[in-house]
Amino acid sequence: MTLLVPAQTAVATPATGVVPPDPRPFWRRVWQRCVLVPLTVLAPLVALAPTADHRFNLYWHGGLFRDNPLRIVPHTLHSVGGYLTLGNFRPLGRMLEKSLDLLAYTLGDLAGVPVTIPFRLVSFAAAAVLTVAAVLLAESVVTRGPLFVRAPSTLAATVPFAVGGGLVAAGSASPAVLFGGLYLLSTALVLGVAAAVCRAARRIGWWRAAALVAAGVALASFNEIAYLTLPFATVAVGIRQRAILRHRWRSIAASPPIRALGWLWLGFLPVFVAVRLVISAQCAAGGCYRGSDLTVGAGVVAAVPARMVAWLPPLAWRSATQGAHRPWLLGTVTVLALLVLGALAWRAVRDLPRLTPVGRREAYGLAAATGVLVALGATMGSLNADVQHLVTQHRWGQGWRDTAVTAVAGGIALSAVLLAWSGPRRRVGLVVLLALAATVSTAANKGYRDQLAVREPARLANRIAGEMADFDRTPAGDARRCALRAEFHALYADSAFSLRRFDESLDVSSEQQAGVPFCEGAR
Repeated sequence: MTLLVPAQTAVATPATGVVPPDPRPFWRRVWQRCVLVPLTVLAPLVALAPTADHRFNLYWHGGLFRDNPLRIVPHTLHSVGGYLTLGNFRPLGRMLEKSLDLLAYTLGDLAGVPVTIPFRLVSFAAAAVLTVAAVLLAESVVTRGPLFVRAPSTLAATVPFAVGGGLVAAGSASPAVLFGGLYLLSTALVLGVAAAVCRAARRIGWWRAAALVAAGVALASFNEIAYLTLPFATVAVGIRQRAILRHRWRSIAASPPIRALGWLWLGFLPVFVAVRLVISAQCAAGGCYRGSDLTVGAGVVAAVPARMVAWLPPLAWRSATQGAHRPWLLGTVTVLALLVLGALAWRAVRDLPRLTPVGRREAYGLAAATGVLVALGATMGSLNADVQHLVTQHRWGQGWRDTAVTAVAGGIALSAVLLAWSGPRRRVGLVVLLALAATVSTAANKGYRDQLAVREPARLANRIAGEMADFDRTPAGDARRCALRAEFHALYADSAFSLRRFDESLDVSSEQQAGVPFCEGAR
């Protein structure tokens, strides 16, 4: 499998003698949009306090692995058995999670800032990677010839804004808030593998076959989002080969993309089936981890349609700003976002006439493929009891880990369908509309951050992060940390798990930094 490299010079078209524009400036501006749009939308969350497990994991993983990052591998493998008994199997995903926490911890240590800030910056970078993967997928499906040798398609002007508009902090379980780096990069993996398989062109020898089988095993060992990779890639390849390239079924069956998929499935299925059988036996009597447990029943049927549209920005804006104690739509942040995103949209509009047009067949093919991914992601989320509860409570736009998949796939599908029916003028309006939606998402994120910042758990988490960033070894510093510990114990007195995790994680980090426990007075 390979993606063809960019052409170095423009070449005259033999039939017309016209020299097409050099594609490299257009592609550079596409990558700029892929980076700057998600960074702008998520910027209001840069100081958002960590919640749930991240209150502890940042210090726990940072303290454990700061001096020996390679220890992440044996530490994770040693815990596989314990997690399996809880109905959870994602060793490679946990390695990625720990690595991202360690990266944030190390950046905070080097810069001398609270770990909460680099923690958010790492998730912002993951959002940029996801946006790049979304553009690559769209181009890989609709482009008939080699990539990068001509200007990108008109989708490259809309997809970054569509994806950015879906990055909304729609509740505490939204990927924009919780485990953003992990879930956004997991979705980028789903899109990236599908794009690579769609563009597979080389003959698959035994060495490549072995590598593909190993990759299939890795996908089965990653996490629930990665489980969607091969079903989606199979659909995307089938649609591209049959509906866009118009190949016959016989030639499709012998094509490099189908052969690559076969080897990937060969590695994936044995591990996936074996793990699900073990988990099914372990969880038959109940007691498994609720976040990974499967709840099959009438609730799934009701939840799937709701989760298929829960990613839509207007629904997500409502969830992010519900209960806001101050006006959230207008303000300095909105004005700044409008200036940045407006400048990016203006440049995209100027490029539109020279971008490669997308035919209706190609656009509908892409919309169909990504629409299937929306359905897959919604089904994955609907199998969870917590998500079913959200639906019964009519919390239509609430985010969960499935939002990382449905928001980006839905944004691509929406862009493709609207472009299929848009003439040159309507395309300009579409870019402007999507940029405005991303601007409102930025304002909604600011509204969510304002609500969370005044709550006592968030204020306490930020004070702890500040104390750890400027660790004071004197008795006065220990007294301050002991006071913070006492506040935490009073706030979470009814949660023995939280109290234990607090002492374990903060002590590990303090020992790594200064060789002392977080609160010596408590020992």
